[in-house]
Amino acid sequence: MKSDMFKKPVSILVGLGFPAEISGVMDAYRHLSEWPASLRDTAHSVALKACRAALRGEIEAETARGLFSAFAEKHDLLAPDTDVIVTSRLRRDKDPHVR
Repeated sequence: MKSDMFKKPVSILVGLGFPAEISGVMDAYRHLSEWPASLRDTAHSVALKACRAALRGEIEAETARGLFSAFAEKHDLLAPDTDVIVTSRLRRDKDPHVR
């Protein structure tokens, strides 16, 4: 595993709500770099600085992941966890009392 790759990707919603997997520091950095200037805030600045530091090897990729994830959560970009949706649907299929 490359040192700039996340142990678990961060799933975010992009464009018209399509899910995208952010699998490493470079992906997160690109997304943050393309974020509109008018919407940039402290969370954006901190996440962007963390990605730069991780790319230089100054901090761990997982630290940058955590800050990128916090940025995504603050801006309602996190995609719903599909494992939870699938599990819920499977439970509903097996239990006739669950609607």
